[in-house]
Amino acid sequence: MEIDWITLLAAFGGGLFGAAIGTLPAFIFTGLMVLVGAGVAAAGGGTDVLAHVAFGPVFGPHIAFGGGAAATAYAHRRGLIPSGREITLPLMGLDRPDVLLVGGGFGMVGYALNSLWQFAGLGPRTDTIAMTVVISAMIARLMFGRSGLASKQFTPNEKSNWVRHQEKAAQIRTIGFGVGIISAYVALTLGADRGGDVLGFGIAAASLVFAQFGLKVPVTHHMALPAAAAAIASGNIVIGSVFGIAGAFAGEGFSRVFHQHGDTHVDPPAAGIAITIAVIRLIWPVPGG
Repeated sequence: MEIDWITLLAAFGGGLFGAAIGTLPAFIFTGLMVLVGAGVAAAGGGTDVLAHVAFGPVFGPHIAFGGGAAATAYAHRRGLIPSGREITLPLMGLDRPDVLLVGGGFGMVGYALNSLWQFAGLGPRTDTIAMTVVISAMIARLMFGRSGLASKQFTPNEKSNWVRHQEKAAQIRTIGFGVGIISAYVALTLGADRGGDVLGFGIAAASLVFAQFGLKVPVTHHMALPAAAAAIASGNIVIGSVFGIAGAFAGEGFSRVFHQHGDTHVDPPAAGIAITIAVIRLIWPVPGG
């Protein structure tokens, strides 16, 4: 397995910064940088911003978001914050360098894990960044949490639910279909070489800025990314929308087993992306994969 030591060092900074500004704010920046990177790609400027900033050691979800989530779990274990699932909270205000260092350490873990999946040949088979977000959070749960990985109670309640306003089946189908349609349209219109495969994801991630301020917006990036991938793979917008719905249900189902009854954040959308992208690439294999 090849490790780029400069990138590994940068990942430490990315994880630390993600913890400092907060887990969800770090991911919102991911979305914003995807929008910038997609714009650059659409203008013919290449994909360097997407590869090295949005999905790299600066704001890659496996690094900045993963580092923030782990640092939040650690801060909760130390009794510094009331909940290990409070991903909107910037941790810089705790005035605890050890919390930020945990974020940096898990930024490096995220980079190393993703490199391992790529070395193992999983890159053409699923979204390894999303898979890394999930595995990293599970490691943090085992290290800092007390609830265990999985719950025996599948039904959400007011104290444990993930996103209350989108947990019902009708809501899930509706928002999954709508987001799937627009993300698939963008993907087919622009194409992957001009950022169309991730633009819907970027819009969905950036929209969470409203959730940061407590508004009841939907969480939809696990619908947008599979929809775009399926649309490009199949050339069909309707199939894209179907996978938007599939991603929505995959995220909610994962939440009910691994997230909502736990005491740390294990990201349901990342799991929804990893699962649905794996299915898409099983149906439409990547050439050379």
